[in-house]
Amino acid sequence: MANPLRTLTRAQFHAYFAALGGWSLDAFDFFIFVFCLKAISGEFHTGVKSVAEGIFLTLAFRPLGALVFGWLAEKHGRRPILMLNVASYSAVQLATAFAPNLATLLALRALFGFAMGGEWGVGAALALETLPAKGRGFFSGLLQEGYVIGYLLASIVFACLFVHVGWRGLFIVSSASALLVLYIRYGVEESPAWVAGVVARRASAAVLWAAVKGYFPTLCYLVLLMACFNAFSHGSQDLYPTFLQVQHGFSAQTTGNIALVMNLGALAGGICFGALSERLGRRGAIALAAALALPMIPLWAYSHTAVMLAVGGFLMQFMVQGAWGIVPAHLNELSPPSVRAILPGFAYQLGNLAMSRMAPFQAGFAESHGGDYAHVLSWTLAVVVIALILVTALGPEARATDLRVSA
Repeated sequence: MANPLRTLTRAQFHAYFAALGGWSLDAFDFFIFVFCLKAISGEFHTGVKSVAEGIFLTLAFRPLGALVFGWLAEKHGRRPILMLNVASYSAVQLATAFAPNLATLLALRALFGFAMGGEWGVGAALALETLPAKGRGFFSGLLQEGYVIGYLLASIVFACLFVHVGWRGLFIVSSASALLVLYIRYGVEESPAWVAGVVARRASAAVLWAAVKGYFPTLCYLVLLMACFNAFSHGSQDLYPTFLQVQHGFSAQTTGNIALVMNLGALAGGICFGALSERLGRRGAIALAAALALPMIPLWAYSHTAVMLAVGGFLMQFMVQGAWGIVPAHLNELSPPSVRAILPGFAYQLGNLAMSRMAPFQAGFAESHGGDYAHVLSWTLAVVVIALILVTALGPEARATDLRVSA
């Protein structure tokens, strides 16, 4: 089978790489905070649960960012707003490094969530409106795994640099994401669907509202679907480093190494199931990946050695991100072109908002049960997997829709 990346034109490759890079660095900045929860709580003399409120605030403000930046992208184009997104979340990341207290840090995580919320929808619209329909499952899988690439990069940076620069130094390092703006500015062209003019001319408030109303039943379904998806990923990832450090007493380096192995599995899973969705359909591939996560729970949550936890983490994230790899294509195929920069991202982030209490809930439950993170991680994930399979099976599918058409 030919490498699908080799079939892309120069313009298609650069647009795709910009979207992948934006999402990867966005996730990198997010997960730097996740890896530093324990260290931040120690400096500010508070519990992990209090600092984990920063995860909630990030997720809670993402829908607002998706709506605002998505609307700006319909009005002014995908490319300039993607640049604004990247610059914004990088600036907030730098400011976080100098937070004097917990209250300031939490306020900055809310601002980060606003900036982060716009990137996925705008970047995915730019990429998928530029790419051909053939091989979209593969490209969707790799694009969504930008989230995993960000996690992987964060785990490497945490393992290598944390002991030398501390959590504040890691935030300074991660603010270098702003350099991607230069690549977008000089190497990326605008979406051909947007340049055609139809989307831009329709981006009035009245027409956008009419499109949202017409799309409302599907939007409600997608929000429910994305709530399940976000519970699946955040429920299996956000507190896993804390679980490794607190319940197993692993060092920062060991924790980072396990996260590295987990994310290699996640990256492989997203690409494999994304490509598989071309054969099984989007819904069939999602349901298969989710179902295969269930037998991985004992190895992932209840192993006793670093090696076996790494194996369990690899297999679990292969399935979690295998399902997630189908999401960019699935959501964009179900969205009308006039609001494609708004509604997929808005649905995604509303689903995030619905599950934004996942990490604080899991942390609070574990702390109230003697620090037993394994128990809460396992039963919450089992419930989420069953819900995801059911919701996916009940929904629509529009595989192979031509996203390059503007109307």
